[in-house]
Amino acid sequence: MQTWHIHIQGQVQGVGFRPFIYRLAHQFGLNGWVNNTLDGVHIRLNTDETGIRDFCRQVKYQAPPLARILSLQYHVIAPEPFASFQIMHSQSEGEPDLLLTPDVALCADCRTDIHDDRNRRSGYAFTTCINCGPRYSIVQSVPYDRVNTEMSAFEMCTACQQEYNNPSDRRYYSQTNSCTECGVTLTLWADGAPRDLSQTEIINAVTQAWADGQTVAIKGIGGYLLTCDAGNAEAVQRLRARKQRPTKPFALLFPNLSQLEQMAQVSPAAAQALTGAVSPIVLLPFKENAKARLAIDDIAPGLGQIGVMLPYTPLYELLLAAYGQPVVATSGNISNTPIVYQDETALHSLPEIADQILLNNRPIATPQDDSVLAFTPHHNRPIWMRRSRGLAPSYLEADIPWPNQTILATGAMLKSTFGLLHRQKTFLSQYLGDLEQYETQQHYQATYAHLTQTLAARPEVILADAHPQYPSTHFAQELSASEDIPLQLVQHHKAHFGAILGEHHLWDQEEPVLGLIWDGTGLGDDQQIWGGECFLYQDYQFERVTHFDYFSAILGDKMPKEPRVSALSATFGLPGAAACLQPLFSDTEWSLYNRMLDRHAGLQTSSVGRLFDAVAALLGLASHQTYEGEAATLLEQLARQHIAHERLPEPYDFHWQAGTPLPVKPVMAQILADQKQDFPNGAIAARFHHTLAQIAVTAATTLSVQHIACSGGVFQNGLLIDLLTDALPQGYTAYFHERLSPNDENIAFGQLICYLTGQRSAAIHTSLSKNTQPCA
Repeated sequence: MQTWHIHIQGQVQGVGFRPFIYRLAHQFGLNGWVNNTLDGVHIRLNTDETGIRDFCRQVKYQAPPLARILSLQYHVIAPEPFASFQIMHSQSEGEPDLLLTPDVALCADCRTDIHDDRNRRSGYAFTTCINCGPRYSIVQSVPYDRVNTEMSAFEMCTACQQEYNNPSDRRYYSQTNSCTECGVTLTLWADGAPRDLSQTEIINAVTQAWADGQTVAIKGIGGYLLTCDAGNAEAVQRLRARKQRPTKPFALLFPNLSQLEQMAQVSPAAAQALTGAVSPIVLLPFKENAKARLAIDDIAPGLGQIGVMLPYTPLYELLLAAYGQPVVATSGNISNTPIVYQDETALHSLPEIADQILLNNRPIATPQDDSVLAFTPHHNRPIWMRRSRGLAPSYLEADIPWPNQTILATGAMLKSTFGLLHRQKTFLSQYLGDLEQYETQQHYQATYAHLTQTLAARPEVILADAHPQYPSTHFAQELSASEDIPLQLVQHHKAHFGAILGEHHLWDQEEPVLGLIWDGTGLGDDQQIWGGECFLYQDYQFERVTHFDYFSAILGDKMPKEPRVSALSATFGLPGAAACLQPLFSDTEWSLYNRMLDRHAGLQTSSVGRLFDAVAALLGLASHQTYEGEAATLLEQLARQHIAHERLPEPYDFHWQAGTPLPVKPVMAQILADQKQDFPNGAIAARFHHTLAQIAVTAATTLSVQHIACSGGVFQNGLLIDLLTDALPQGYTAYFHERLSPNDENIAFGQLICYLTGQRSAAIHTSLSKNTQPCA
């Protein structure tokens, strides 16, 4: 009999790991202890060599569902006597070296509890257990214990304490444990004052407000949601006007999966996501009968799909079960500003939008929007449109040999996130919004401060986008100067490429990888606006081998906001373009913009995102857009509708040779010709998508590169992903993002990968130079 010490690292705090070890030790008949520390979970126990191997094997195979073990090590130590097995109080000495657990959706057991009249938590809107509830959003510091969370102010009653101390109870050592006697309480505000209502009366008052067409702001796990009846067109229109969100689709919260399946096409993969621990918003095609029950035209204007989610908190579960109908559930903010999460701010700013405000007295330490997931239409590949609640901040990746440095990657400007490499663990912030707004910049910096403070991390290297005007780059430069930290700039599209290489473990392979990096905007090495790039990656180096042919980038920020401008530039000089586009401009605009293009010698762009805008404008889908990607989304929707009822049309003709740009004007000329011949718009949209897929395949086969890695916002397009997948010859493989967003959310992770590959490349060149003999 020997004494063994086991050290486990990974996502092992806030997931029921200590109770699991306690029960496993009793199952094995072992004595010792387990505790949380700042570097994971530590266990000591007495057994022989066979016993420790069997015990550790079961730890790996039977770990709690939410746990992610990255490292398990054990060794013999000096003998210690133990009379029993105990859970020890957490230790907070030293520096943090652990992953942070994301928020977890309501589990089935707790859902049953709140609907069971015999259960003491019946109707309790903050019911949790070891398998569900808030985690990251309430963490103030580590290790994960109640005293280090926003639950510290709520002292457990006798009954809750008994559960907490009972090894056979699923609330054993559950740090969020509470009930109606000792827990979180609700308060409903209207007309600037709290209403004197019980918890049950509040549920009834909210559902009555929905029925009356009112908007109710509700404090959730990561911030406030604005809600109204999804079947009331006037209520939805009123919410749009107040929120200043003209056309961007709203998400819906359904009472249950059964009702959702009556109105939307729910695949098994979508159902699994909706009911899983993350419980994101999932984009689904709606059924025709949904229009009779939902204000579809106001919820998702011009689209054939809706974003839906199921109740992921007990509060939402109680409200939706009482109402029995879906409601709109959108971020509690004015468009383009961060989600409201502080009660004082909510009471000050949300009355402009919401008729009533439902607060609770548990603070939110870290605000988060809901994550958003889509699936491709044919192959059902997952596409994370937004990585936030339920996923952030830890990125579980054990196989990348990160340097033992603390590195901050500040990301991009749109759909901003930052990344932090600390103690060889990767942390990717939740979606933080577009940094064009000052409020979002403050939100970004506050989130960075909270994470670095929680982990006691100070960057040794800072990485930033090479664009000098990005607020994230400014933040990096200021931090670098004030803290005397080295700063490295990473080109935007190389960071995108790095992200997909890192996600699929392609960064370290010997075979070359072709990177198709297609998006809207990014500053290139030649100071032009890139966005349709084709890179070759080999021996840890990035080479731009071709790109979509340049066309003029005019009018600054006006171009991405007005697809008609992209159409004018991409078709400039082509026969038939004027007849199609001139009606979209005033006479003054038409004259001025054409003169600008005629003598233009300034910025050029290769952006595929702008090509999507151009085609959408030519087809009359959008001359202006009120949210990023609106025109491209409408174009994809039109192409999907055509392919659902007709054969996939042939791609447009194009000819390409290595060393030359990929075609733009030849494709646009054929689109104009199709329009002149009254070719159906849906067919044109489908041909355009098919052409892009064929261009990608032609580039890969011409260059004889069998691994194709795709990143950038254009690859949020599920139809394009499916068409490219189907077009690949045998032996070729395309890689798409499955755990990260294709859009600029992945830039921070890609910057970290580019730093890693840069180190490897430098090491190779140093080795070669040392081994090279001078010529005689």
